[in-house]
Amino acid sequence: MSQPPAKNRPKIDDVAREAGVSRGTVSRVLNGGHWVSPPALAAVNAAIKKTGYRVNPHARSLATNRANSVAFLLTESHDRLFEDPNFAVLMRGAADALAVHDIPLVLIMAGTDDEQRRATEFLTAGHVDGVLLVSSHATRKGIISEIVSANIPAIACGVPLGFEKKMGYVAADDYEGALDVLRHLSDGGRKRIATIAGPQDTSGGIRRLDAYRNHQGADADENLIAFGDYSRESGAKGMRDILNRAPDVDAVFAANDLMALGAIEVLKEAGRRIPADVAVAGFDDIKVSATTVPTLTTVRQPFERISAEMVRLLLAVIDGERPAAMTIPTELVVRESA
Repeated sequence: MSQPPAKNRPKIDDVAREAGVSRGTVSRVLNGGHWVSPPALAAVNAAIKKTGYRVNPHARSLATNRANSVAFLLTESHDRLFEDPNFAVLMRGAADALAVHDIPLVLIMAGTDDEQRRATEFLTAGHVDGVLLVSSHATRKGIISEIVSANIPAIACGVPLGFEKKMGYVAADDYEGALDVLRHLSDGGRKRIATIAGPQDTSGGIRRLDAYRNHQGADADENLIAFGDYSRESGAKGMRDILNRAPDVDAVFAANDLMALGAIEVLKEAGRRIPADVAVAGFDDIKVSATTVPTLTTVRQPFERISAEMVRLLLAVIDGERPAAMTIPTELVVRESA
């Protein structure tokens, strides 16, 4: 027995007929809505919904000479992707912002030399229209240089050190955020404030340490400074080093929450009460910071807004606009640890 013919897939002409506009108007709406009046835009969007029209990605790629995808480029190890929840928040936010434009997000890991080589080959081959660069390190600038040299549209999360004038970015105000929490510690009567700084080949690591040094002034004690890589283990090691060099420490500012959590573990093992003996503060406001014992005082980075702004700026660059940069304010979140 023969099957009934399948319902024809709606076409642009069907949308145009339903909306009462030209085929060209529908095409302009599908390609960003430029030069379309608000009434026509509303009519086309309503017609798309009513007819069930869906863009054929392959056809659109051929027509626009675009790949119709964006890369989420993470220059970190695979372990860091799963350990640090900030990456997942940024990736989900970027995917949601791109979904509005029916653009898929492609995750690319480039934490090793081989991964960077493969990533560079993939990106420069035209498989994506643009790059969201996350966690850029000045010591791994080769891939950034390749992206810039190939004129691939890109927006960085944080200042791309060495490429500030060649690549747009969206950054949290690391300096003022760090100053806010340091002032909170000193206003609370803390005299021996230590810091576990982040990697000094990242803009966040540099700016948060700059804030600490400036807050401490000319009398800053280098024994109160340790360095980590944003991992929980490095926070624990940094806290041990500080306690060995400066046992009279009464507060510690860790450059991210994971290192702060590592510091808390070490302080508890050493019999130090938090915050009675040592106050602890972090940076980021990851979800677990609100449920630790004690709950963690920290600086909130608006990651959802950061990812949305990164996508907005990237799509503008893809459409031919010049790269732009944004710095977004942070927020001090006071909890039990300080």
